[in-house]
This record gives sequence, C-alpha cells and structure tokens, in this order.
Amino acid sequence: MRAVVQRVSHAAVTVGERTTGAIGQGVLILLGITHADTTDDGEWLAQKIAKLRIFPDEGGNMNRSLLDTGGDALVVSQFTLHARVRKGTRPSFNDAAPPAQAEPLYETFRAQLSAALGGRPVPGGEFGAMMQVALENDGPVTLIVDTKA
Repeated sequence: MRAVVQRVSHAAVTVGERTTGAIGQGVLILLGITHADTTDDGEWLAQKIAKLRIFPDEGGNMNRSLLDTGGDALVVSQFTLHARVRKGTRPSFNDAAPPAQAEPLYETFRAQLSAALGGRPVPGGEFGAMMQVALENDGPVTLIVDTKA
C-alpha cells in the first residue's frame, strides 16, 4: 500500500453534489493499493499513520501524532498512486490492484485506522467514483508512506 499523507486544517471529498466525507484538523490520506497488498499491510500502515509525529507541540516542533492531538483522518482511494510513467507519456496502471481486490482492502484499512485511533470514525470517498477533494494543507506537511519500501 502506498499512502500520501497530508496534514490539513480541513478536507472534504465529494461525489457529484454529495459530500461523502469531511474532517477538521488532521490528515488526508490518498491510498493506493497494489496486487501484492494484504490486510497486514493495512494494519501496519494504519498503526504508522496514527503514530506519525507530524503535528506541532507547544514549542512548534513536530512531536505530536493524531493520537496525541485527537485529529481526524479522511481516506480517499487513489489507484493512480501506482502509475508507472517510465515509458511513453501515458501512465500504466498495471501495478494497481483490480477493484475486486482493492475495494475490500480500502474498506478494511479505514476500519483498521479507526481502531488505531481508538474507534474514532474515519470517513472516506466513494471507491471507484470520480471524486473532488478539497483541502487546506497545513504546513505544508506531506509524506509518502509505502508498506513495501
């Protein structure tokens, strides 16, 4: 699994005119799933993200996590994170897991992250839909976390 984790002041995802998820202070996670990913990858990633110390402490140093701050998490599936662009100008998405494999792992990851955050709800986008994501990046702080790296 590959995640782009962005610290945000707020974020929301919409499908058409319907908001499927919105958060205040916390992280927006764009999640890409590949053929080799399993629920163990999701568990490792959920624990890692919950404990990432990317929020400022009283001195302004990045020493606090989502667990420390009570921040929110919003997860949006994004198969394009596994695009290959080495050859030509049209991305290849062959490394992305097919929807029948990826969707259950996406939903399981959201549940795993919720559990890692003490049961707080983790809203998300709509798997496979054309979505609009609005966010206010805080910092900016943006990390790429890959379970295979």
